[in-house]
Amino acid sequence: MNWNDLKRKLASRKFWAAVAGLVSAVLVVMNYSENEITQAVSVVSAAGVLIAYIFAEGSVDAARAEGKNDETSV
Repeated sequence: MNWNDLKRKLASRKFWAAVAGLVSAVLVVMNYSENEITQAVSVVSAAGVLIAYIFAEGSVDAARAEGKNDETSV
């Protein structure tokens, strides 16, 4: 696995949904309350959104720097 594969996986919504599912399942097995599980899954989901945004913006900035993006600013 190279760096681009890792970046693509970390930016995947499916990956973060799977991580949130895993966290919630582990917390259920460990007998945490529903409120604590909801809070933990919310934090994991928020982190996933932030990481995906960072990688997406980094890709856009890299493409723009290489001149691959022909979009005009709005």
